Amino acid sequence: MSEEDDIESTKAPLIEHLIELRQRLMWSVLAIMIAFVVCFYFASDIFNILIIPYERAAGDQREIELIFTAPQEYFFTQLKLALFGALFLAFPVLASQLYMFVAPGLYKNERGAFLPYLVATPVLFAIGASLVFFVVMPLAMRFFLGMEQAGGLGVAEIKHLPKVSEYLGLVMTLIFAFGLVFQLPVVLTLLARAGLTDSNGLKAKRKYAVVLTFIAAAVLTPPDPISQIGLALPTLLLYEFSILSVKMVERKRAEAEAKADEAA
Repeated sequence: MSEEDDIESTKAPLIEHLIELRQRLMWSVLAIMIAFVVCFYFASDIFNILIIPYERAAGDQREIELIFTAPQEYFFTQLKLALFGALFLAFPVLASQLYMFVAPGLYKNERGAFLPYLVATPVLFAIGASLVFFVVMPLAMRFFLGMEQAGGLGVAEIKHLPKVSEYLGLVMTLIFAFGLVFQLPVVLTLLARAGLTDSNGLKAKRKYAVVLTFIAAAVLTPPDPISQIGLALPTLLLYEFSILSVKMVERKRAEAEAKADEAA
């Protein structure tokens, strides 16, 4: 059976596609709901894990203290944390449902090409999140803690007492920003496979990429040099890696076209 016949055999009326889409969405929502309940049950434990970068920055000689100023603040913080964690836990289900929905409309070689990018997406996101957890957050918190001022005669004491919601917001913002930026190789490689970009074009736009990278780092991260530089430098490295990845796609495409010409 040819690839065209393979796709033709999977064709279905629009109503059947809509029914299947509804089923995929229902499974995805159910996965998020189950993961949300699990994460909410362990919300305090997860939050304590997220405090580890703060503890590393403060050192063993300092007692860690976070506050909340409204009765409902920590509860809503736990809800946000549960939803954030649920999206992570449910991603394999979401990705598998997406793949099963679009796979029948793809050629066999396209399915094989699409699957690695689907797998690479959470891996790259996890690498970006790990960079935040182990490097950027400790450095940023050390920078912020360095602004404290010891009190004394005629000198006011300035002490860092972060709110639980603001600390979680900072961690979530950085994880989201780094995870999003680390998808750059996947996005550019897919665009190259679709013929919408090429390695020469990416090289020619390198200087614009540098400017846009630092603008994005300023927008996506807090206004401190540590987190901004920590996001900008990996992004530039990922851009260079994306050029290499696009070159590989172009090389494989050229080899496939050469084989097709020889067969003809």
